[in-house]
Amino acid sequence: MASSRRLAAIVFTDIVGFTPLTQSDEAAALRLLEAQERIVRPLLESHRGRKVKSIGDGQLLEFRNALDAVEFSVALQRAAHERGEPHGAPALRLRVGIHLGDVQRKGSDILGDAVNLAARIEPLADPGGIDLTAQVFEQVRRKVPYQLESVGVRTLKGVAEPVEIYRVSLPWSEPAPAAAPAGPPRLAVLPFANISPDPNDGYFADGLTEELISVLSQIRGLRVIARTSVGQYKDTTKPIGQIGSELGVSSVLEGSVRKAGDHLRITVQLIDVGTEEHRWAQTYERKLENVFAIQAEVAERTAGALQVELLRPEREAIGGRPTKSLAAYEAYLRGLTAYHQRALVTEPYTKAKECFEEAIRQDPEFTAAYAYLANILIGELGQLQSRADVVPRARELVERALELNPNSSDAHTAAGNLALQADLDWPRAEEEFRRAIALNPSSSTARFWYGFLLGALQRPEEARRQFEATVELDPLWLVGRANLVGSLGILGEHERAITLGRSTLAMAPDFAFLHVQLAFALLLAGQFDEAGHEAQLLKSETSLYARQTRGLLLAWLGHPEEARALLKEFESHSATAYVSIPLVAAIYAELGDAEHALSLLERDARGGDRLFWSYYQLPAFDPLREDPRFIAILRGMNLPTGPPKRPRVPRPIRPAKLDG
Repeated sequence: MASSRRLAAIVFTDIVGFTPLTQSDEAAALRLLEAQERIVRPLLESHRGRKVKSIGDGQLLEFRNALDAVEFSVALQRAAHERGEPHGAPALRLRVGIHLGDVQRKGSDILGDAVNLAARIEPLADPGGIDLTAQVFEQVRRKVPYQLESVGVRTLKGVAEPVEIYRVSLPWSEPAPAAAPAGPPRLAVLPFANISPDPNDGYFADGLTEELISVLSQIRGLRVIARTSVGQYKDTTKPIGQIGSELGVSSVLEGSVRKAGDHLRITVQLIDVGTEEHRWAQTYERKLENVFAIQAEVAERTAGALQVELLRPEREAIGGRPTKSLAAYEAYLRGLTAYHQRALVTEPYTKAKECFEEAIRQDPEFTAAYAYLANILIGELGQLQSRADVVPRARELVERALELNPNSSDAHTAAGNLALQADLDWPRAEEEFRRAIALNPSSSTARFWYGFLLGALQRPEEARRQFEATVELDPLWLVGRANLVGSLGILGEHERAITLGRSTLAMAPDFAFLHVQLAFALLLAGQFDEAGHEAQLLKSETSLYARQTRGLLLAWLGHPEEARALLKEFESHSATAYVSIPLVAAIYAELGDAEHALSLLERDARGGDRLFWSYYQLPAFDPLREDPRFIAILRGMNLPTGPPKRPRVPRPIRPAKLDG
């Protein structure tokens, strides 16, 4: 029997109370089955769906995309709700579950983990309700007029990873009684408003927001949205309900800060997203030196309001004083503000690094300052700075941070990143990232870099899960979303990758890194002219990474002369500034110059930045994979020498169109 794989939106339906009804009134139960069939058939046709099969009183349905599946399900529940029945006859009440994933077609049937997951989602729905997974939510969140509410993370039988569940709020539904969420409560700390007399003290409100996120993240029973996403709500006028829906949280912490000399006035309130009512509110009038006690009290009250038990190690962690020096703390807060004000990817963290260095000078035992500075330096490796400029100082910072606090999640993240990017020590890197996540399950940064490691080790499914977790914890962080686009493309989930890429570009049309990731996803999907459009949008970019990847795209898309012109530019540029060798080698390989590509890679392996681990799976290197020199480079880095675990890479039969 022939079989094929593809992306599909899967819908399961089930008639509420059908089994007991068959025992008491079999004829009435059969009438409900017939009523369901009469409603489903025309709606399937109008929403481009297909009935796969009936399973008892339920149905397994398949749709080409998530939007059609959701619109069908709402229409189905509306029709069931509006259906009239004779007095005393049982009503047709359905549960509906939706998931988007890869399925295998076998004859008229569909199989796979995605089908099993959809089957587990349907029983969670309320009678007359619709539940869906985060994958569906991601595709339809801005395309449907219905409110989509997170109901928490659930552990499902037979499913390895916990699953985030969303519920469609239907206008005719009665409000369900409040129930305790099955997964950890999800919380967003919105940027605190600065109402200080001196506008220059705005850094303190921004930094305090970040610190509260950090403190609350140490409570393992909470999931706290990262600063990158909540920062976009600074000075927002959006209602709490909308913010909660966009971030997928059940509670929001917000407040204001007034700093006048060494006096603080901090107002804090915890708001329930569903009701928009206060869970608690408090105003603190304290001296600046008491700011750490305020943070600890806010964390404890928040945990108590959300019915999260604080373990003794967590109480000790959130009650600790990170530094004895207020001057160091203020420099640290200035560094956090500068870090988040810096433009993405294209410029160095100069001001932030200066502030963290100052914090360390003021307090040589300030663990957080060491860890943050180390993570910044390692993040610049291969993009903005060379190994010689980064690694010695980063190693010194990491070792000192771990010495000061072995239980710092940020320090273990930096240690993992150092093992990954500088030492190519994959087991140590994995150990450190897993330790960082165990200490702080809300750390999107640790999950992000762990995803990179797993991808380098050719464990693409695990990498995808970490990038998905990154986006769940930091849903508006563009870099995290861009890497998920790339991960999905590698796994052959083309429709989802492209849809996510385009929806993210709607948020930030000029984000070069996302154009790069979307272009590669389009290439892997065989959509060459669309990829050419993305490549051409990078033409005006000045960052070296964007220009190098554009050169590779042009070579792949059948425009070798333009790619060679960029190579000449890179060669002249390398005499005065940093140039990433692996990407230049990839362009030569794509142009068919294997000798030049291998020579560059061997030179880099001997004494360069040795970042080839991040690029070796590029399709440009496929013709070199059996070359002994190429295999020797991989073995020297302890990388897998087998073919990358990704779909076959198509090639254009004519040069792709370049517009834009």
